[in-house]
Amino acid sequence: MSQTHDIEVVRRLASTYAQIAAKPIQQERRNLWAAHHSLKPTHTLIAIRFGMHNLWCRELFNENTLECEDPFFRTHERNLRMAIFQDSLGDDVIQEPWITQNVTVKGSPLAPWGLKLNYERTGMDGGAYKIDPPLKDYADLDMITPVMHEIDREKTALNVERLSEAVDGILPVDVMCQPFYSRFHGDISTFLARTRGLEAMMMDMCDHPDELHQLLSIMRDGILADHAAAEEAGDLSLTSQFNQSMPYAEELERPRANSGPRQRKDLWGFGAAQELAQVSPRMHDEFMFQYQMPILEKFGLVHYGCCENLTQKIGMLRQLKNLRSIAVTPSADVAKSAELIGKDYVMAWRPSPTDMVCCGWDEGRVGRILKDSLEKMKGCYVHIHLKDVETLEGDYNRLRRWVEVARDVCEQFS
Repeated sequence: MSQTHDIEVVRRLASTYAQIAAKPIQQERRNLWAAHHSLKPTHTLIAIRFGMHNLWCRELFNENTLECEDPFFRTHERNLRMAIFQDSLGDDVIQEPWITQNVTVKGSPLAPWGLKLNYERTGMDGGAYKIDPPLKDYADLDMITPVMHEIDREKTALNVERLSEAVDGILPVDVMCQPFYSRFHGDISTFLARTRGLEAMMMDMCDHPDELHQLLSIMRDGILADHAAAEEAGDLSLTSQFNQSMPYAEELERPRANSGPRQRKDLWGFGAAQELAQVSPRMHDEFMFQYQMPILEKFGLVHYGCCENLTQKIGMLRQLKNLRSIAVTPSADVAKSAELIGKDYVMAWRPSPTDMVCCGWDEGRVGRILKDSLEKMKGCYVHIHLKDVETLEGDYNRLRRWVEVARDVCEQFS
């Protein structure tokens, strides 16, 4: 097939998506998320978030269903199809009126700190893997090399030009820059565990605390330098932000395409430490949070947490003055978390996808779980975030029905 065919596919999907993004409901959702993240009462918002790492997504948007052959256009075809599918679910995820082209930044996720990570995969696309951590001895600490912010301007311009020509007259192209150390690249925890090894990292807290502190200092300073360089270069914009839900709040300017330059104080920041889930609050604070705070304090507002249980660490998190949202995960004590969070922060509650949609479909059971948990969080600022869905057992209508059930339950708490 020709490039012309690929462009026709992208244009057709972009036209459909543009109509979705122009629906009045999108503005209603913006207003609701902004109020919610500013600790104002709204009805309970619902978000389903998924990406191509989710196995069910690979089943639905795979080599047999995608039409484009060029990998560049194939990526945008997949993203557009996923966004169009998202719209059919009826949740509160905002579909923005632009298409995104990421800049190409220096740095490789295979060697995020100058040492190559060796992944041993199962052979299954998106399946499990093991990592052979490269920093086996602190004598090699001088081999740790942070990435400095640098955009490949020529490659970025070429990609933007290709996409702009394909969607000309349909959607604007947002040139989105996130520094290399963003999201999980920038939480320290993720790549500390991969570089040093999860077990070794935990043992270091007792056996080699000074060396671990030195490594953490290098990572903190490298991330800060990367972020500062991106800011000073004017590469950050209102789409250079992430909070695992919708990056809106009344205190912050609303996202829009090509809105740079902006500073970190204008944006949402994100932190997590899934690898420290089994570490005590005291050790989490000493060997992670104290190094994350100087990074997170630069942002306007911060969401903290992904899949880790933070029930016993909410007191620790209160040290961060610009913290606004906390993840309450399937393993968390919902009632205790609600008691400790109160009305001071948003509770980003993540029900277990296993209970919700992954293993069988029992609407009555789903409703009972949702109702019981929302009762425990009554009076708090809560949104429901269904994430990490790895299978729908082939029943892709299940997500739509789950939203309907969740809406019915949420209405009882309005």
